[in-house]
Amino acid sequence: MSRLFRDVEGGNLHPHGSVVCIGAFDGLHLGHRALVRHAVERARALGVPAVALTFEPLPREFFAPASPPPRLTLARTKFEGLRDLGAEGIGLVRFDRRLSSLAAEDFVRLCLVERLAAREVWIGPEFRFGHKRGGDIALLQRMGAELGFAASEIAPVHLHGERISSTRIRELLVAGNFDHAADLLGRPYAIDGRVVRGKQLGRTLGFPTANLRFPHTPALSGIYATWVHGVISDAGKPVAWPSVSSFGTRPTVAGIEPLLEAHLFDYQGDLYGRHIQVEFVAKLRDEEKFDGLPALAEQMHRDAEQARRILSEQRLRATA
Repeated sequence: MSRLFRDVEGGNLHPHGSVVCIGAFDGLHLGHRALVRHAVERARALGVPAVALTFEPLPREFFAPASPPPRLTLARTKFEGLRDLGAEGIGLVRFDRRLSSLAAEDFVRLCLVERLAAREVWIGPEFRFGHKRGGDIALLQRMGAELGFAASEIAPVHLHGERISSTRIRELLVAGNFDHAADLLGRPYAIDGRVVRGKQLGRTLGFPTANLRFPHTPALSGIYATWVHGVISDAGKPVAWPSVSSFGTRPTVAGIEPLLEAHLFDYQGDLYGRHIQVEFVAKLRDEEKFDGLPALAEQMHRDAEQARRILSEQRLRATA
């Protein structure tokens, strides 16, 4: 079982030592996975726990609250992904005013040495940390020599000659290039969460939806052909359910908070409270404001027909 911690300071969590990897881990793409897996391998070789250390909110979100960067992964998804990769300790460290002003040297002493008893520290290429981004691999290696830990960075991870990064994946998602994004992620792009009750406007228009909140600036906005995972069939087995999804602020009904609304085709069950995952397949169009609900409903029918066709063709290709 993985242990979650949120604070830089506190009692020593791993008195016999640990191997720590540090990163933003937004999206948990192939580059992130290579870093975490390497730390896990090193931890097993040394017989100590592997710890994945990241920050919530992301530093760039903290410093730009009015215009935060797009987020790929929610905190819960990040935790589960790091856990599944083998991290026994996971730090979703609170990034607040105090931490933002903490010198890199103090972060190393308080967190890496006193809190985690790090024996090795691994970071990705060009990773910086601490007040004014004053910490880097050179500082880690210098302090490690003094305080008893080794520090290294892994090489950049490339796929087909392209360097993998969260920035590049965001660009691909905005462009609707989900196949390419999936290659860099190592899996199809999806958002998961627990289904919450909305205003049930979709139900009155003939399009009931399963709604997921996304309390960050999303990398996507628009209408999409999607698969919903986490649905149980009549035979009692989990299935990927074809759907059409809207992701955004719903301008026709004056929405504010980003909301992911998935309409599952021909589904009659109740999904409230269930944890589901919405996999994005193709972008149909951008969000737009309609002159009224009848015009919106008419467009929703066209979107549904297009999504059905796209998903049917994809399924046929997969079984060919």
